[in-house]
Amino acid sequence: MKARRLAGLALSVTLAVSLLLTACSDGGGREAGSAGGSQSAGEEQVTLRFSFWGDTIEKKTITEALEHFEQETGIQVEPMHVPADYLTKLTTMVAGNVAPDLGYLSSGAALSWGADGKLLNLATLIDNDPEFKREDYLDQIWYEIAPDHIIGMSTAVEGYGLMYNKDLLLEAGVEMPPVEAEKAWDWDTFVEYAKKLTFDDQGRNALDPEFNPDKIRQYGLQYDPYNMMAAVVSNGGNFLTEDGKEFGLAKPEAIEAIQKLADLMYVHHVSPTPLQTKNLPETALQTKKVAMTVSGNWALQAYGEQDINLGVGVLPKLKTSNTLLDGAPTVIFQTTQHPEEAWLLYKYMADPESVLPLIAGGLWMPLKKEWYSNPELINQWAAGNKAHPDGYTEAFMVQTIENGIRTPGFEVKNLDKINALVTPALDLVWTGKRSAEEALKEVEVKVQPLIEGYYGR
Repeated sequence: MKARRLAGLALSVTLAVSLLLTACSDGGGREAGSAGGSQSAGEEQVTLRFSFWGDTIEKKTITEALEHFEQETGIQVEPMHVPADYLTKLTTMVAGNVAPDLGYLSSGAALSWGADGKLLNLATLIDNDPEFKREDYLDQIWYEIAPDHIIGMSTAVEGYGLMYNKDLLLEAGVEMPPVEAEKAWDWDTFVEYAKKLTFDDQGRNALDPEFNPDKIRQYGLQYDPYNMMAAVVSNGGNFLTEDGKEFGLAKPEAIEAIQKLADLMYVHHVSPTPLQTKNLPETALQTKKVAMTVSGNWALQAYGEQDINLGVGVLPKLKTSNTLLDGAPTVIFQTTQHPEEAWLLYKYMADPESVLPLIAGGLWMPLKKEWYSNPELINQWAAGNKAHPDGYTEAFMVQTIENGIRTPGFEVKNLDKINALVTPALDLVWTGKRSAEEALKEVEVKVQPLIEGYYGR
């Protein structure tokens, strides 16, 4: 596979150089030559800037991948790692016309910037590239703001599921969560098991009439409200209505699901409140402060590095079994002077082989279909390592492919402005100050004028 990929890159580089020698443009009328125009395109040493966020492990792997790309193509790449305030810095750079050539971008900014013409349309590059086949990649990863107007692919796939400390479930005599969608716990069963795993300082679980919710030493569950859309969709709701004309979170199905999540904290006392979560260590599963958690695939990287008997399962369901499918896009900025070379790097970074340490390490899931179907490729990342315990291929890999529901960030127009209203309204629910119905019905009248439907539909 490596040899085939290098051959494809060599051919692509040759084609790109040929195009540059004939004074190709980036679609905006600019010649793809040096910034000062003093050198001809054929003499220019092209340097690309690639911006990204991430922890120490991600920084190391991405930087090494960029170095390998340099060695294989002769195109230089300047890594631009921004660990904090990423969008603020990128916004300033875009406004100053000094954006990087390509890099990560939040989904909300990508949609709005793409609609404003600040990002390249990848459809043209894809159509002109005989080496690239869109059908090789998962259908769910594309950011498409209009027919034949693609602004990016997800940087990586991120599915969601249950993660738990097996030792705590064994100590409590509780069966392990199912890994198959058809066996997913219904909500009442899920709550019952979470109660069996929640203990006060006297060792009484949350099913005991004497249980003291003010003195909890172990929570049965940690459920980040950010993950609410899986429950909302499982209950038949969505962020917007199907026709894209109304605020879906204010509809009965969504309100019911969101209230059930709040009830985990304030009625059943099996999940910590936002304030209580702040006092929990990042090693809450390992240190037995929490028995189960709901999170995205990326959390497996940290758990794989901890001394923990880790297990995984599918999410509980309300009406149907599903998972969230998340993943902010990588984009090419319209201001790049080197669109062909940027596309070569874009393809390289989308290839699972280039970033395999991040995939095998648990941070990412691959973009290409064959990495979910070819047993040889699956064994390179999803099996036989601490970050991918027994049951992972069913609970995460299969569930993501077969029942993955894309987050609103892939397609909801005006999402950033809508969320600026919705997030503080939901904060009142997560802090126990308002019911889901009160908070969402109140904000609905403010959200409705901002609703513009979906991109790409």
